[in-house]
Amino acid sequence: MKIPGPDHPISIEPHSKRVRVTFNGRTVADTTRALVLRETTHKPVFYIPREDADMTAFERTSHSTHCPYKGDASYYSIRVGDKVAENAIWTYEQPFPAVGDISGRLAFYPNRVDAVEES
Repeated sequence: MKIPGPDHPISIEPHSKRVRVTFNGRTVADTTRALVLRETTHKPVFYIPREDADMTAFERTSHSTHCPYKGDASYYSIRVGDKVAENAIWTYEQPFPAVGDISGRLAFYPNRVDAVEES
C-alpha cells in the first residue's frame, strides 16, 4: 500500500454538477452526488453511488486489478438490449483508507459507454 503525497497526489471531493452515464441509448447512472477523484496527471474520474445507478444493467465479471494507492478493483460489464460493454465499470469495495470515500462507488470508462455527461 502506498500513501498519496506530493509525488503522487490524489484528491477526492464532491462534484458540483449532475453526472449522467448513457449506454446503448439508456441512462444507466444519473446522480447529483458524484465524487470526483483527481490523481496525478490522470483525467478526473467520477465515482457514482450505486443507489444512483441501474444495477440491473450490470453484470459482475471475474476481472480485477490492483492499484498500489487505492487497492483492489472489481469490474462490471454493462448489458442493454443486445449490446454489451465488457468491464466498463470498476469499483473499489474495500479501498485503502486514504481513498476510503470511494468505497463501493462506481466509475465508468468513458470510451466504453455512449457518454458521461455533466450538467
